[in-house]
Amino acid sequence: MTTLFEELKRVKTFEYTQEDVREITELHSEIRELKRHRNAVVVAHNYYRPEILKVADFVGDSLELALMASEVRDADVIIFCGVHFMAETAKIVNPSRTVLLPNLLAGCQLADSAPAVDVEKKIAALRAIHPDLAVVSYVNTTAAVKALSDIICTSANAAKIVRSLSSNNILFTPDRNLARHAAEQVPEKNVIPWDGFCYVHQQITPEEITKIREADPSLKILVHPECRRDVALLADAVLSTSGMVRYAKENAAERYLVVTECGLSDRLAMEVPDKTFVKGCKLCAFMKVTTLEDVRDSLRDLKHEVIVPEEIRVKAERALRRMFDVEKGAVSAPGDATAPRCE
Repeated sequence: MTTLFEELKRVKTFEYTQEDVREITELHSEIRELKRHRNAVVVAHNYYRPEILKVADFVGDSLELALMASEVRDADVIIFCGVHFMAETAKIVNPSRTVLLPNLLAGCQLADSAPAVDVEKKIAALRAIHPDLAVVSYVNTTAAVKALSDIICTSANAAKIVRSLSSNNILFTPDRNLARHAAEQVPEKNVIPWDGFCYVHQQITPEEITKIREADPSLKILVHPECRRDVALLADAVLSTSGMVRYAKENAAERYLVVTECGLSDRLAMEVPDKTFVKGCKLCAFMKVTTLEDVRDSLRDLKHEVIVPEEIRVKAERALRRMFDVEKGAVSAPGDATAPRCE
């Protein structure tokens, strides 16, 4: 049985001393007691700080967290250790629960790159040209943009969602790299990308990856689809973060280059200690801004509550539920006779 200190010592993004671990252990005990008192669950994205992952009730990628949030029944409070759009998503699918974002600075540059007012104008312009236009929005969007969308996708299911649509013309917001990745897998569709990108993944270059691979040819290279095409072409597999976790656990290879935000390498280092995870990654300031103290304070003081106006929430939930239906095989996709049209 490994100790918390031994697990955290495997993490290379941060350095943990014995004193750090003592303080973390005390905060973990305090948080667990507050969770019982508040009847709360703590969920955390793969990119979060390791000490937060260790106290979370559920850890996953955007799709896993959205599905989990939609199925919370027993808890009164959801502490969402992610960024703002993720907490909004939890509130959209579970409006009767109190959803808290521990730190208001946990925003998302990618979501901010597609303001709802601009997306609405783009939809109107494109529908004048393509009357069958469907709008697919990455989960990394605001609630207001989700409300304008026909269906939502994540990096794990983008191609599957695009393929499920009866429409031939699809506006894909906001990530141009994920749009390109989906379009390559579903070439029969006309995928029109919004010109946004994740700054974390965009700054990873093929030169960096090639240099690491040349130094260690045995590496399996796992690349996130938010990365540039010239980086994706170097991959052994292009996968969502949840897909990377499964691949690393199930594949026989012993050494991996994980090309995404560095938090995933930290999770893998703790969960798969018999394998090596080399970093070709960058830090997301928004994912790292939340501390364990923020989580404790959020539970203690019930801050900061996420509110989604009902007229936006209902439309956004419809788009999210369509994604869930595709995932479960009960497809009623936009453009089908049985599916109501988003206005």
